[in-house]
Amino acid sequence: MPWMDQVGNLLKQYTGGAAAAAAPAQDVNAHFDQVAAAAPAGTLAAGLAAAFHSDQTPAFGNMLSGLFANSTGEQKAGLLNQLMANVTPAMLSSIAGGGALAGLLKSGGQITPEQAQQVSPEAVQQIAAQAKAANPSIVDSVSNFYAQHTTLCKTLGGAALSICLAKVAQHTNA
Repeated sequence: MPWMDQVGNLLKQYTGGAAAAAAPAQDVNAHFDQVAAAAPAGTLAAGLAAAFHSDQTPAFGNMLSGLFANSTGEQKAGLLNQLMANVTPAMLSSIAGGGALAGLLKSGGQITPEQAQQVSPEAVQQIAAQAKAANPSIVDSVSNFYAQHTTLCKTLGGAALSICLAKVAQHTNA
């Protein structure tokens, strides 16, 4: 059965655009779970990117900081390794706690889950903002990463999930 047959009716309530985000459905978390289980990861990633770019949600760095705070060590390392590919050691030197990361970046190493646990959400917020300024496509890369970790995405909140679902609905109507 095609995935839209499974969730098409559910997505119709998210086609209202800004109004849907302003007043998220009471069951938005359950709806997100249903769509995440059925939709292709790329479609879900496009929805997450829309939420990260929206002016109705916090800034990209703030949202990533919250996701990071709720992540496992492996998820934290995965996110940091993506972000680190888009910043320079000089950018990191201006961030509290970024010196150790700058050294790791210079050595070409990958951040381990243990190292990632030592990084603060505040540092991630700053790194994400710098990475986005240097390479705006990092939003798409991070969205693809989190499309693989949908349970964690629910910590973004109702407005962000509503925007995500509205983008998924829009994507299916295109």
